Amino acid sequence: MNLLQRIAKILATSVAVAILAACASTVKLDDVPVVDAKGVGVSAPMAVPSTPAQGQPNAVVDRTVQPVTVAPAASEAAGPIGVARVILFDYDSFSIKAEYQNAIDAHARFLTANRGRRLAVEGHTDERGGREYNLALGQNRAEAVRRALALLGVQDAQVEAVSFGEEKPVDTANTEQAYAKNRRAELTYR
Repeated sequence: MNLLQRIAKILATSVAVAILAACASTVKLDDVPVVDAKGVGVSAPMAVPSTPAQGQPNAVVDRTVQPVTVAPAASEAAGPIGVARVILFDYDSFSIKAEYQNAIDAHARFLTANRGRRLAVEGHTDERGGREYNLALGQNRAEAVRRALALLGVQDAQVEAVSFGEEKPVDTANTEQAYAKNRRAELTYR
């Protein structure tokens, strides 16, 4: 690199740093006072005069914003209510146990009734085994749930199977009970 190229590179870096420094702001947005249109500081919710009503020419109405709680419609709910979202597996296995068949059926009914909904099936393993092996086993667990849903009529485009292997344990203890909790597929609606 010759001297002219070095100078150009240093100059370009200096210009970029100067632009970024000029964009920085020292104003703390939480500390900026709120001022109404008349220049008067406002610290509490403002009461705004309303239009004159019958018999109340100078009525004042509180116009503060109230939170709204909306119950989701069945089609917007995050999956079937009261149904297991975690499918546990035996050691070194990706076979779905019979005890989870009702949960798989309920999720399949929900997804077939709500074709616009999407589901991520996340496969997990315990920490035993190599990293690559655990990623493959986690993927096989997620794919087993995805295939079971597809057999019950769920469209392939609705379900995504991903593996996290041993990377996201529920329980980090080195006990058989902890390992059993970590051998799972989690169903997450999006």
